[in-house]
Amino acid sequence: MKNFGETIAYLRKQKGMTQNELAEKMHVTDKAVSKWERNLSCPDVNTISKLADILDVSVEELIQSKNNSQENIGSLINLILKAVALAMGIALIILNVLNQVDVKSSIIMLSIGLVCVAFYLFRNENQK
Repeated sequence: MKNFGETIAYLRKQKGMTQNELAEKMHVTDKAVSKWERNLSCPDVNTISKLADILDVSVEELIQSKNNSQENIGSLINLILKAVALAMGIALIILNVLNQVDVKSSIIMLSIGLVCVAFYLFRNENQK
């Protein structure tokens, strides 16, 4: 799915408009439109309905694309939590095999891994 900025760019191009033309219709600068399309900023809440009208889509379609990028962030967070937990486990095993880790460090690494697993499970349980 497209994120918010990609959706704006796609719809603008479908209408055969340049960033400057969209900016003129929205009464903003072409730099503002460029920032929207690169997800560096978002249109003001009060102008989203006007943007939807100009692009011939519903406000819901624009907002839905914005929610998809938030879902991508959630997926990235889940991936990071799993990666950290796995990395802690692998590091702990390797350091133990090489006799390069003390008990205190082992407990800390194990705790970090378990906390990441717990956060991951908690996030996914709340999403159901």
